[in-house]
Amino acid sequence: MDASVEFQINYIRDQDDPRSGPVQIGWTLADDASAPKLLFYPPERVRSPDVSRTHAKSASRCPAIINLESRYFLVRCPFDLHLVFKRDADGRPALVLPDGKMAAVRKSKMDRQLAMVAESEWRYPDRPTIQLKLPYLFFADEPVYMSQIAPFMNYINPPWPGTIFGGRFPIMNWPRPLMWAFEWRDLKQPLKIRRGDPLFYLHFEVDRPDRAIQMLESELTPEVQTYLDHISGAVNFANQTFSLFDQAARVRPQRLVVPKKNAT
Repeated sequence: MDASVEFQINYIRDQDDPRSGPVQIGWTLADDASAPKLLFYPPERVRSPDVSRTHAKSASRCPAIINLESRYFLVRCPFDLHLVFKRDADGRPALVLPDGKMAAVRKSKMDRQLAMVAESEWRYPDRPTIQLKLPYLFFADEPVYMSQIAPFMNYINPPWPGTIFGGRFPIMNWPRPLMWAFEWRDLKQPLKIRRGDPLFYLHFEVDRPDRAIQMLESELTPEVQTYLDHISGAVNFANQTFSLFDQAARVRPQRLVVPKKNAT
């Protein structure tokens, strides 16, 4: 039997009523974060401004809008990003901090968080790709797929000169630290994102679309860390990591989501 199918069957057998109640999504920050954990905002549910007290027909009270927003979680930018794309004297692509010594983040620290993808790996020859390393980890103890997408319900000012890469993968057996990947289209414009600005959304697919999503800050237990170590780095050695999901499911701990004590 396929390991991922077996995992789902075992989960259903172990629950009195697995199709009722909210789906619990655990989140934490990886221990090997190259920036202080204090900088990173907790994920938050997307919500419209509450103007319900001023008008009964406000869009913020519309059940359809409330239901849509309840399924998206926002992650904010941990520090100021002000970047310009240039090519050096030899034509090699490079990222420049135009604020120089006045930049909020030292270049040496920024270089640890941000990387230019090799030009040979760009999807389009005229659209550079950069990656921001993030320590966020998300996991679940039942079948859940997570998608990372652009923050389309937020007004972005100034507008980004490109688009982000989306991604979708199963967090019940493939939790891994996230990357924010950006594809630069208008090379004449800088990329400027302030600390606290929306960076991306997360959307979760579960067994039933009417089930609520409950986000819980979770413990990074030794069992979970061992599991992460087991699957980390696979993308550097395999082109199709989705083919490894079944193998990962065979060695996953019984429980990944362990709510953190005194978490708010």
